[in-house]
Amino acid sequence: MAAPLMSLVWTDHVTGRQGFLVVDRLVRGVASGGLRMRPGCTLEEVTGLARGMTMKEALHYDPTGRYVPLGGAKGGIDCDPQDPGAYALLVRYLRAMRPHVESFWTTGEDLGLTQDLVDRAAAEAGLVSSIQAVYPLLDDEAAARRRLADAFAIEVDGIGLDELVGGCGVAESALAALDRAGVPYPGTRVAVQGLGTMGGATARFLSRAGLTVVAVADVKGTIANPSGLDVEALLRARDAYGTVDRSVLRPDDLELPGEAWLSADAEVLVPAAVSYAVDTSNEHLVTARWIVEAANMPVLPEAEERLAARGVTVLPDVVVNSGTNAWWWWTLFGDIGADADEAFAHTRRSMRALVGLMLDRAASDGTTPRAAAHAVVADRLPVIAERFGWYR
Repeated sequence: MAAPLMSLVWTDHVTGRQGFLVVDRLVRGVASGGLRMRPGCTLEEVTGLARGMTMKEALHYDPTGRYVPLGGAKGGIDCDPQDPGAYALLVRYLRAMRPHVESFWTTGEDLGLTQDLVDRAAAEAGLVSSIQAVYPLLDDEAAARRRLADAFAIEVDGIGLDELVGGCGVAESALAALDRAGVPYPGTRVAVQGLGTMGGATARFLSRAGLTVVAVADVKGTIANPSGLDVEALLRARDAYGTVDRSVLRPDDLELPGEAWLSADAEVLVPAAVSYAVDTSNEHLVTARWIVEAANMPVLPEAEERLAARGVTVLPDVVVNSGTNAWWWWTLFGDIGADADEAFAHTRRSMRALVGLMLDRAASDGTTPRAAAHAVVADRLPVIAERFGWYR
């Protein structure tokens, strides 16, 4: 694939911290991709994430749907989101990026940032919306914006629909792999790294499907129980950053070191926190059969090669965690309404189809699921380009 269309490094005049924007390519003049904030965020990281967004958009292309794929982009800020000056820095970043957000970059929450925070900072930076660049592509902008606002207002058992759809997609990816292998849900154990937006929702859906969540990790360490954790209690006791209040733990729940989730006695691992969580220094700890990438780029390529050689299947992020992005556009463009049941059903059908296509391609080509996903994208991009055009 070609080099990114645009790569930008911004230096904050107040703190000296850096922010980044990478536009991998534009489709119909617009690119989609969230904004993350974490200490140590780099241009290289954001570039990889932007390329991943191009792939996620292409993978969800449905010629019969109203939602038409956009290009891929990503933003990043090198700062701890819990730093006292983080919000002011976010506002200054968005003010600097305002011309790009107004004209071609649609963005939203990612690692370290919630959508509410992004929306508040965007308004303070003088933006109409963090996704206003897509408005000219809508048939009825007012109706579309109402529909999306109504969808964001929906909660299911105390968690917002916008949080849940991503976890629904991750969980369905895992369940599709289990079904393909003929593995029953009861008795199948799961370990999750991160109990924030994506990890928390994934843990809920997998638990409710009948799997046993035996370990979850947050910034304080790993909480484990071989007999199964009370996922709902942990979700109620987490803060805005996904950190669990340990006072809710039961007597038989264990507190272990942070990396203990990786070696948990589980069939499925779900890295749902930071990028680069599994590398060549720790991949040997993995005993699971599947790694389901809820986070962006959590498994480094060389580690994935070693895992594959040991029979561990990595379901890649570009497929697994693409549900949230797709749900935004399905709702905004009108493929689905502001309804939780409709959103979950559409997400499950789409993710099942994508995972099935990816695993079928991997089996026929004799490659990994990630290589198969790249091959599917390579097939679809020329079709999208011919129909809608792009700039790269």
